Amino acid sequence: MNKFVVSACLILASLGAVSIAQAQLASKEPVDRIVAVAEDEVILQSDLDAAVNNVLNQYRSNPQQLPPHDVLEKQVLDSLIMLRLQVQRAQSTGIRVSDADVDQAMQRVAENNRISVQQLRASLAQQGMDIDAFRKSVRDQLLVQRLQQRVVQSQSQVSDSEVDILLASNSLKEGEVHLQHILINLPDGANAQQIQEAKDKADDVKKQIDGGMDFTAAAIRFSGAPDALQGGDLGWRHYDEVPEAFGNLVEGMQPGSVSQVVRGPSGFHIVKLVERRSDSKQVVTEYHARHVLIKTGELTSNDDAQKTVADIRRRVIDGKEDFGALAKKYSQDPTSVQAGGDLGWFQLDQYGPTVSAQLTALKDGEVSQPFQTEGGWDIIQRLGTRQSDVTDTAKREHARDVIRNRKADEEYENFLRQVRSESYVDNRLTGTISGVNNGADSDQ
Repeated sequence: MNKFVVSACLILASLGAVSIAQAQLASKEPVDRIVAVAEDEVILQSDLDAAVNNVLNQYRSNPQQLPPHDVLEKQVLDSLIMLRLQVQRAQSTGIRVSDADVDQAMQRVAENNRISVQQLRASLAQQGMDIDAFRKSVRDQLLVQRLQQRVVQSQSQVSDSEVDILLASNSLKEGEVHLQHILINLPDGANAQQIQEAKDKADDVKKQIDGGMDFTAAAIRFSGAPDALQGGDLGWRHYDEVPEAFGNLVEGMQPGSVSQVVRGPSGFHIVKLVERRSDSKQVVTEYHARHVLIKTGELTSNDDAQKTVADIRRRVIDGKEDFGALAKKYSQDPTSVQAGGDLGWFQLDQYGPTVSAQLTALKDGEVSQPFQTEGGWDIIQRLGTRQSDVTDTAKREHARDVIRNRKADEEYENFLRQVRSESYVDNRLTGTISGVNNGADSDQ
């Protein structure tokens, strides 16, 4: 799924797209004073300065889009507080991240920057960043991701009947839209005065945008959403993944246009339609193959398994014995052995990168050399390829994703609001204290 919008974007944005510049959050200045307390953790001025500097670096070429420094500090601190609260909640519920998990995440960061892990470390050191602090920020992000998965797990199940109903309703809109938004928050249980004040603020922001203020700059300066410092960018989404609060509104907008102020469950929104694009017919290459798997374990050593599949391959290639008959006799894959090792038709990535690499290197009818998989030693014979129209299948999977994401987004948003309202937070920049023993969160 991986479509949650979380305040942790200030730490690493997302592990799939993080840049070296964003890693500057991991650098630390000497400790000077406490700027906030989130439950049992303190946030230091050095933490805040590092995070603010990270944002400044991201907007180095467009500094005019950033709000005044004091406003930026408040926004960044709010995000750091929410990150700390989520990390603490993850740890208290038994979620753990191993050193190996962090290593893999750093590998992905390096790959997305098209450098090696060694070059990543060197770049961090060159910029004066502490590698241990950087690894901690990676670990925190992984903890938050796993917390999200756990929280929404109960909402991730989608029945076939739910998919059928959505498809039958003909309400599944085709195409995608690229959106930005601004959220003027409302606290839980907002009274009439608070609602009117938020509405007045949203109207004023809309007036400034109509007067020529850049939308990205307005989002950074005024939005209370977790993605504010990314200019409120929601990225590309299918129409049916657009939040219901302004879904119908977007359908009638033109690229570049900005909506009127719209009331939603969490506050007042202003939406900009950046661009739209249509769905296209989806055609994929499918492969037909069969294989023989010899598992390794207590009874079969790695060397013995390799020798067995090598011998089977020799009997097929040199002895002209039937591959299917040998697979039925020797293969230890319970799902395909009765079919003579036949895997049927499948997309290239279905069985992982190792099998994919073997298939793409073969011609129809050829048998691979023995290769090792997680289960043991394998040989595979490519039988053919075909082009398949998977548009209908993709549409059905898209409908399933739409339902799942709606459930998950709502569930996690409610969870974050609950975490914030239940947690003790002393924000010394704004002079506010919130938590279960202090009434509603006045800093929202």
